[in-house]
Amino acid sequence: MRVSQRKLVWLLVSLFTILWFGSLDYRHLVKPDEGRYAEISREMANSDDWITPRLNGIKYFEKPPLQYWMTALAFNAFGVNEWTARLWTALCGFLGTVVVGLGAKRLYGLKIAWLSVLFLATNFFYVALSHINTLDMGLTFFLTLSLVAFLLAQHAPRSSREQQLWMLVAWSAAAGAVLSKGLIGVVIPSATLVIYSLTQRDWTPWRQLNVLPGLLIFLAISVPWFVAVSLRNPEFPYFFFIHEHVLRYATHMHRRDEPWWIFVPILLIGLMPWTIAAVAGIVNELKIKSIAGQFSAQRFLLIWCGFVLVFFSLSGSKLPAYILPLFPPLALLLGRYVSQISAKVLLWNGAVGLVVGLVALVVLPLALHAREQWPEFSLYHHYSQWLAVAMSVLTAGSGLCLYLTKQRGITSALVVLGISGFLMSMLGLLGHENLALSNSSYHIAQQIKPLLRADIPLYSVKMYDQTLPFYLNRTVTLVDYHDEFEYGLKQQPEKSIPTLTEFETVWRNGQPALAVMTPERYQAFIAQQLPMRLVARDSWRVIIATE
Repeated sequence: MRVSQRKLVWLLVSLFTILWFGSLDYRHLVKPDEGRYAEISREMANSDDWITPRLNGIKYFEKPPLQYWMTALAFNAFGVNEWTARLWTALCGFLGTVVVGLGAKRLYGLKIAWLSVLFLATNFFYVALSHINTLDMGLTFFLTLSLVAFLLAQHAPRSSREQQLWMLVAWSAAAGAVLSKGLIGVVIPSATLVIYSLTQRDWTPWRQLNVLPGLLIFLAISVPWFVAVSLRNPEFPYFFFIHEHVLRYATHMHRRDEPWWIFVPILLIGLMPWTIAAVAGIVNELKIKSIAGQFSAQRFLLIWCGFVLVFFSLSGSKLPAYILPLFPPLALLLGRYVSQISAKVLLWNGAVGLVVGLVALVVLPLALHAREQWPEFSLYHHYSQWLAVAMSVLTAGSGLCLYLTKQRGITSALVVLGISGFLMSMLGLLGHENLALSNSSYHIAQQIKPLLRADIPLYSVKMYDQTLPFYLNRTVTLVDYHDEFEYGLKQQPEKSIPTLTEFETVWRNGQPALAVMTPERYQAFIAQQLPMRLVARDSWRVIIATE
């Protein structure tokens, strides 16, 4: 690589890093996930208890604590704000690209490494979920580290110190995955290894797992918290392992019963602007015959991606972010293909991106016009302008990709396509702030903060806005509301007021208090002549105070 090219690469990397981390606090936290995980971390940072996670002061056992710990540490170090709330997610996404790049470099060489990173760091799905405060990116990072370390162990000389060290990294990272989101951290790697060995008739990886020291380090990292939280909370094991793993997967108890094929369109859209190239690369890998008994990293990656897609497609609970763990291995899988991509495939990829961009620019105004009666119309109108700019970037990037493929060469076209994909993703994400009035309580929280004292209760009536406690820096008292708190409230019933009748009795005692509710509930209280005065309201929330 010439000096000028090297400088250009590092300039792009520097700009990428600045945009990646510098935009974290542009948007207010949105409900439900961002508010939920930020609030659990805030409460943990303010307490002396780093064993039992709590949401709104109530025991919350749906997920393990690693992200809560890291975000609580960030809060203690840098303050409680949106930037620190999203820092762990963004850091995991960023480091995931680094791990993919280093792994690809060792396995395939520098050129393929850069192309793998380019694919991963610029597709819409990975960029978006690196900037949204959920647990899926932490899980994905540790799974990626475990996967890459496993592949490097297979690549190293058998029984060498290098091979053993990489396997210990793989075991350690798997423990991090378990502490990030539960047993899925071992289900994906274990199932992939079993399926790979059965289909490829290759059992050599089993002889290089370094099982005894690996298992010991895995247990040493992952088990202590599970033991500690179970000793303090005897109800934890059943809820976490049975309710949140077996029943969540096998039933529709969480009302997320999407059709089995839903992850296919999510994947195709999420891969933009690389969709056609990715599909072509997968088809190409399927055509390549592997040698029985000889380890194939490409086939292992392909099986990993396929298992993630099928496993979650069969689940009774589906959310888009569940398939995130297939994106880094897909980047590794496609790095070699993209390095040899034909001009024909790249032209098709650019053409599809151009068409999608143009169609979106036509459809957006039409879709918006059909929603003029929505209360949120003005918010969506402003957001649509950001989306229009994002689609214009995709259109321009895809068009330039077509031109460069014909006139200048494939490498320039790939770089331009990646830059346009990254900018498109960031614009679509940042523009979402225009919807903050509807999906974040930040603005209404600022209105009532001056009225709140530590001795004044705040009731949340038949609702729970996940972002409100975070922005008020305090918990609320739930009224006739259970949902995800149902199990916790069985253990701590004193943390809520179970019925509206009891709430009205408390409210009428004349003590200063505030309450948040939906506009519909507010109208019902007016009809019941509940004594109150209006403090603040928007289209989604009403806050009242005692008279």
